[in-house]
Amino acid sequence: MIIIDNETVILQEQGSEVRYQIGTPEAFQVLSELWLRSGWDTKYVYSFSWLGRPIIQLPEDMVRIQEVVFDIKPDFIVETGIAHGGSLVFYATLCKAMEHGHVIGVDIEIRPHNKKAINEHFLKPYITTIEGDSTSQETFDAVRRLIPAGSTVVVMLDSNHTKEHVLKELRLYSGLVSIGSYIVVMDGIMSKVVGAPRSSPDWAWDNPMAASKVFVAINPNFEIVEPEFLFNEGQITDRVTYWPGAYLKRVS
Repeated sequence: MIIIDNETVILQEQGSEVRYQIGTPEAFQVLSELWLRSGWDTKYVYSFSWLGRPIIQLPEDMVRIQEVVFDIKPDFIVETGIAHGGSLVFYATLCKAMEHGHVIGVDIEIRPHNKKAINEHFLKPYITTIEGDSTSQETFDAVRRLIPAGSTVVVMLDSNHTKEHVLKELRLYSGLVSIGSYIVVMDGIMSKVVGAPRSSPDWAWDNPMAASKVFVAINPNFEIVEPEFLFNEGQITDRVTYWPGAYLKRVS
């Protein structure tokens, strides 16, 4: 049981009790986990757009990925999973602001109304889309042909979130990632919301974070590394995120 008042967060479990003052990092973590679960149940992330396109992402995740993109300044950002195109437009915004970079989006099906909106968007010059199964060699080869050798690349995986599918994507697209850059495995929160609406019991093991752990265990070129905050004068050092354990950094 969790009890919250204006000053204290109280955790009660099996006869024991722990109290945290409301202004402590420990209380913030408890409250954040509750907020994430409540947001999942209420479909909170389904309420945002970026420059006219729906972007089904937690706002903090997008601000944090912006920090990573600005720090690395990649030549190319590759994203699997397009949906409405909001994330593609978000990354294209960063490319335009930095006056550097291009976005490649991959999806097995880009619905006609979404394709039309992306193609007509004023940031389309910064975006290339490829329609096809992200785990097929043909689709991957189409992506790879767009990226010159020696390019700095960040990859975002946000398509099918099963463990098997994400592992296939990791094996393919990790080869594009430059040393010091990241392949970002999104929506690891699935393992934390088992039993919630729109979840499935097998999410306890069949999720993107499980794929990441398997991948780094057999691939010493990558480690799960939390990017440092580029600015932090507060007490909070952990992300509030739908993407726990998401950042796989290429270290060699």
